[in-house]
Amino acid sequence: MTHLWVRAEQRQNEERVGLTPEGAKALLDKGIRVTVEESSVRAIPIDGYKAAGCDIAPENSWPDAPRDAIVFGLKELPEDGTPLPHRHIMFGHAFKGQHSGVALLKRFKAGGGTLYDLEYLVAENGRRVAAFGYWAGYAGSAVTLKSWAAQQRGELCGPVGVYAGKDALLADLGAELDALAKDRPTAIVIGALGRVGTGAADLLEAMGCKVTKWDMAETASGGPFPEILAHDLFINCIFARPGTPVFVPHEALNTDRKLTAIGDVACDPDSDYNPVPVYDRATTWDAPALRVADSPVLDVMAIDNLPSMLPVESSEDYAAQLLDTLMKLDDLSEGVWTRAETDFITHSKDL
Repeated sequence: MTHLWVRAEQRQNEERVGLTPEGAKALLDKGIRVTVEESSVRAIPIDGYKAAGCDIAPENSWPDAPRDAIVFGLKELPEDGTPLPHRHIMFGHAFKGQHSGVALLKRFKAGGGTLYDLEYLVAENGRRVAAFGYWAGYAGSAVTLKSWAAQQRGELCGPVGVYAGKDALLADLGAELDALAKDRPTAIVIGALGRVGTGAADLLEAMGCKVTKWDMAETASGGPFPEILAHDLFINCIFARPGTPVFVPHEALNTDRKLTAIGDVACDPDSDYNPVPVYDRATTWDAPALRVADSPVLDVMAIDNLPSMLPVESSEDYAAQLLDTLMKLDDLSEGVWTRAETDFITHSKDL
C-alpha cells in the first residue's frame, strides 16, 4: 500500500501544509495510507486529520518512518548532514545552481533516497501542477511596501509576522501607508502575467499604487532596463534560470535613481542566474529588508517563505492544486512523478 507521511515543518515561521484534511480523506478513500505528524505550529489543526481517518505520528518523527513511506513536507529539512533513505516530496532548491543544494543532493545519494521537488512537478507542457506563487507575490509586495514606508520614516523595515487572513493584512498595511500622508509609490512588476506577478500586482493595486506590468515581451531585449530605476518599487517575479536577464545590475547601487526598494519574490540570491545581483543572502521575518546602498538608499526584501504570512489561505489554495497529482502516488512509473524523478537523477548523477 502506498504510504504518504506528512511531516511537521521544522523551519521557523512556517505554518503551511500541502495537504488539507479534505484532501487526506480523498487519498484514504483511494486506498493510500496517510500519516500526519502532530505539529505545534501548523495552521490547520490536527483534529481535522484525525476525523478524516489519518494515522497520527509524533512531531518530527519522519526519520523513523517506514522505509517505503513517501515523506511530504514543504520547506527544507534540518541541515544536519544525515543520509536520506526515504523518498521525499518537498521544495529542495537544489536544481538551479544553488550552492546549498549540492549538500542536500549528496545526502540523498548517501542514503539512497529520492527527491521529488515540488517546483519540478510539471505537466506535459512544462507548467507546474501547483504553486504558492499568487500568495508569494501578494505577501512579497506587502513587505516591500512596508520597507518603502519605513524608509519614509527614516527607518529600516521592522519584523513581520503571520496574519489571520488577507483582510487583516490589507487593513494593517493600509493604516501604515495612510499614516505617512504621502502619495503611494509607483511600482514595476516583472513577470506580471504569471501567478506570482498577478498576486504582486493585485496587492499593490489594492493599496492604490500605480503599477507597470512587464513580462517576457518587455524584457526580451536582455537589458539594460533603465525603466526599472525610474520606479519607487521593483517586484521581481521571475525565477532564476539560464538566460534570465539581469534586471538591476550591481552598478545601479551608485546610480542616480528613483528606485529605493526591491522585492525579490523569486529569491534566488545564491543562484548563478540571480537577476537581481545587488544582494547575496535571503532576508528574514525578523529583518525583512537588507540595505544594500545608502546614497541613494536601496533596500532589498528577499524572504523565501512569503506565503507563510497567510498560511491558511495559501495552504488551502496550494493543496487544492496539488491533490490530483497526489492521487497518482500509487503509480510513480509515469507522468508527473516520473518527470520529477528524472530531474532528480539528472542533477545528482555526477555528485
